[in-house]
Formats: sequence, structure tokens, C-alpha cells
Amino acid sequence: MAMTVSDYLVERLYQWGVRRIYGYPGDGINGVFGALNRSGEKIRFIQARHEEMAAFMASADAKFTGGLGVCIATSGPGASHLITGLYDARLDHQPVLAITGQQSRLAMGGHYQQEVDLVSLFKDVAGSFVQQAAAPAQVRHLIDRAIRTAVGDRRVAVIVLPNDLQEEDYSEPPRSHGTVHSGIGYSRPKKVPYEADLALAAEVLNAGKKVAILVGAGALQATDEVIAVADRLGAGVAKALLGKAALPDDLPWVTGSIGLLGTEPSYKLMTECDTLLMIGSGFPYSEFLPKEGQARGVQIDIKADMLSLRYPMEVNLEGDAAETLRALLPLLEARSDDSWRQKIIGWREDWEKTLTDRAMVAAEPVNPQRVAYELSPRLPDNAIITSDSGSCANWFARDVKIRRGMMCSLSGGLASMGAGVPYAIAAKFAYPERAVVAMVGDGAMQMNNLAELITVAKYWQEWANPTWICCVFNNEDLNQVTWEQRVMAGDPKFEASQNIPNVPYHRFAESIGLMGIYVDREDAVADAWERAFAADRPVLIEFKTDPNVPPLPPHIKFAQAKKFATTLLHGDPDQAGIIKQTAKQVLSNMLPGGRQ
Repeated sequence: MAMTVSDYLVERLYQWGVRRIYGYPGDGINGVFGALNRSGEKIRFIQARHEEMAAFMASADAKFTGGLGVCIATSGPGASHLITGLYDARLDHQPVLAITGQQSRLAMGGHYQQEVDLVSLFKDVAGSFVQQAAAPAQVRHLIDRAIRTAVGDRRVAVIVLPNDLQEEDYSEPPRSHGTVHSGIGYSRPKKVPYEADLALAAEVLNAGKKVAILVGAGALQATDEVIAVADRLGAGVAKALLGKAALPDDLPWVTGSIGLLGTEPSYKLMTECDTLLMIGSGFPYSEFLPKEGQARGVQIDIKADMLSLRYPMEVNLEGDAAETLRALLPLLEARSDDSWRQKIIGWREDWEKTLTDRAMVAAEPVNPQRVAYELSPRLPDNAIITSDSGSCANWFARDVKIRRGMMCSLSGGLASMGAGVPYAIAAKFAYPERAVVAMVGDGAMQMNNLAELITVAKYWQEWANPTWICCVFNNEDLNQVTWEQRVMAGDPKFEASQNIPNVPYHRFAESIGLMGIYVDREDAVADAWERAFAADRPVLIEFKTDPNVPPLPPHIKFAQAKKFATTLLHGDPDQAGIIKQTAKQVLSNMLPGGRQ
């Protein structure tokens, strides 16, 4: 039997090392699915409930494994559904290959059913490489170049396959003019700046007396190198959310997350430092970095277009974080004065007390900070934690403590709702032996995550370790936006847009064979986590949380206080509750016992 174009595609992907494809079938991509079936599952197809979720899974697979994430969809709506998940990969610099179907070549241009100009549709999200195949012999170099571009540039690549082409016999390109003969394979180069540039960076860093380091996703594989450099410089280290797992939180000079979702020690670190070393981070909010001119700056990033973008750096080093730090370390001078670091450690100690006091403040019915606070000490070694966007990301950022060997992530640059559960599913397929926890708001659950629990139910019994937990913060409110309206716009809560239905999420989980736990008492939070980690199957824990507990920024600016006062002046529908809980949170470490 002759090899079809689809058979060749599957074999070539396998030769490139692809072992998982996330997606959803349809008649526009039937040829490839037939080939996947004929291959005897050399490449595992994982069926999501929606193409957007499949693209999120491919993005997360790339994040957690460091390899290529692959997703597949049919023509027309199947292809267009991929867009949001692909933008998640694009904005977080993840290598993802999307394969989509298309209508037959003879029908193209005829306003045919499901005919969409997919090359134009994907042009922005996959600008580095998006091509539609026209002939069998072309498919070889399209696959090779798409994968090499995605992995080498850390970008999204897209291959569009007309459905009639998928079924044609494959033929190798002839040895003639106008053909391309490509090959497989890619080795990432060692990328280190020149010695002269390293010397300039060392000069700046050695001159600093109060050095702050900010790490992002680019530092995830440079943990030991960052620690060595920070110790040499007597520096404190703040973490962008995508770099949360870059350093363990048990290091006393690690100040935690930065930004609106960040910590007070990270805010102080940036406002008081005289030198900033930024490593592998595209953290977008410049107002949380030192004031321009306050600090001298050095930045390390693998991508030139991310250098000196958030803060004007004196020295820009294009290179791999670990390799560059190893080359830089011998040029750095050890600090004899540890007063700066001791100050940072003091900030961190005070902050931990504040976090505990805030988590233990009584709420109605459950304080959402308590949920994340009780999770931290119960996380198994090597656990993987995902978070959705929304107020749950505040508690993930501040209250969940990461130990060495753990992984965690969320939708960073895109900050999309709906990524928490598909991220956790991809994490489990990449590491079936590890415990996985997803922290998700009720808005994201209703948007699309609830359906993906069916994916968990479909596959969980094949996982080596059944521990997969979805933690739902049920507060019947699109909470992050509600607080943004109050604090940033000075507007009261708009109930028509913010209130969402109360759904029994735990019962839905039970109805599809998972374990459901419902918690509406704070003294039951810790026990719920312990039951979930001991369960013999995936678990959904529904915490009935108080929407009026404010996700306080690390520093309340006058403008924010003024907007909040305006909100109260106008009259918020939850006014009594937000005044009560805001007062409790602000005064939590001052009240008798700190927990009233």
C-alpha cells in the first residue's frame, strides 16, 4: 500500500521526536487522523473537548517539557478555535506547531463551506512560519522548516493541509530545479556574550551596593547559576510569575512575585535598589521596576527584541541565562557587607507574618487566601501547579510556596482565562507520575474548564499517579475585574457583568466519575486538601470563597486609594462586605491575635 501524504506527515513528525498531539477531529483533517490510526499510535493523539483547549495544552506541554508542543484541528472553525491558545504560546515564547485541515484545492476561492483564508488568519500568531501545502513533495520541507523555526525561534508555526492533498500518494521531491530537499534535526547553540560585554556587565554589578535581581521564565533552567550570582552579589531576588519556579521560596532572600499580584518585599527591593539584574524576564509593568535613573541595569535574555524593553539597561547581554551567568560569575566580586541582604531577609520575614495573618482572617464563608496557604505545606515533592487568570492568580502568586523540583505556570503574556485546567492536563500527560494541582476561578470553570474535566475523566485511569486536583474558587463573581473596576476605575461593582451563576462544580465532577469535595468552612480547608491528595482518583475541590476579600497590591498608591474611595462614595452593592474585609486585611497583623 502506497504511503499517503498523511502517512508521511505522521512518520516525519515521529522522526522529529513528536510523541503527543492535542486536538479535535473533523472531516477537513480526516486524512491525518487516518494516518495516526494506521501508525499504531506511534504518536499519541489526546482528544480535548475544544480546539482552543488543545492549543493551550500544546503551549503548556512546551512550557513543562522544554520541547515542541503540537496541536491539530480541522478546517474552518476548528482552525480558528486554535487562535487563543496559540497566542498564549506566542506571547510566552513557546515552540508550538499547529496542523490544520483545509478545503480541497479545487474548491479554494469558490466560497466553499468552511473555506477560510487560514494563511492570513494565522499570519500574526505564526508570523515566523505559516504555509499551506500545494503538492505532496512540498510537505517534507514544510514539516522540517516549521519545526526547526518553532524550536529555534521559540515561536508558533502552522502547516495547513488541503483535505484532498492529505489522501494523495506521497512522493519525494525530484532532483530538479525548483525543488527543496530538507532534512531533520536541530541542536540548540550555546549562546554566550563576548568577554568584553561580560566584563562591562561585571563592572556595573560590582559597583552596586544594593543589587536586585528579577528572574522570569528564561531562568527556569538556571536555578543554581542564579543562586550563585545572587550569593556573590549579596542580592535579593524577585520573581515574575512565569519564573515562579526558577528559585525555591525557602531561600530567605527570595522576595517572591512582583507586580500587582506581587509581594511587599519585592516592591521594596525594586524601589530601594541601586542596581538591577534582569534575567530571562519580559515582566510588562515598568511601574514596579526601579524609577528610571534610580538604578544601573544589566539584562540577560536569549531574544534580542526583549532587551532593554522594560527598563533602560546599561549593559544588554544576549545569551542563554545559565551559560551567561556561568561565564559572568568569575568576574563578580564577593560582598563583605551583608547589610543589604539582611534588610531583604527582614522584609521577607515580616511579609510571611503578614501573609499568615491575612490568610487566617475570618471571611464569609471562606477566605480564598486560606485555600492557597493551606495548600503549600501539603504539596508533594515535584508537584506541578497551574493557575488560571483572575483573583485566584493572586493567591497562587503570593501564598503558594515553591520548593526545588516543583514546576508551575499560567497564561503569562496573554493572561487568558481558561488555561488552568488544560495546562494541568498537559502537565499530567508530560509527567504522569507527578501530582498536579490546578487553581481556577469559577468564571474560568464556566467559560471552558468545566468541559475539560471530561477529558480528565476520559484518560485518568492510564496515569501512573492518579493525583490530579482542580481547586475551584466559587465566589459567584468575576472577582479580579470587579476589584479592578473598584480600584482602577473608581466604579462600583457592575452586577450585570460581574455576577455569575452558582454552579455545583463538585457534583459535576462526581457525575463523571471523579471525586468531588465541597468546602464552606475555613476549619475544613486543610482536611479537604489532605483528602484530595490521598484520593484514588482525580478530585475537584469546590471552595465557597468570599468575593469581598481584596487582592491587595503590594503598595497602595494614592490614586488607587482615591479611586476606591470614589467607589464607596458612589455606593457598591457589596459595600458593607468590602469595607469589612478590606479593613480586616489591612489591619490583620495589627489586630489582637491578628486573626479577628
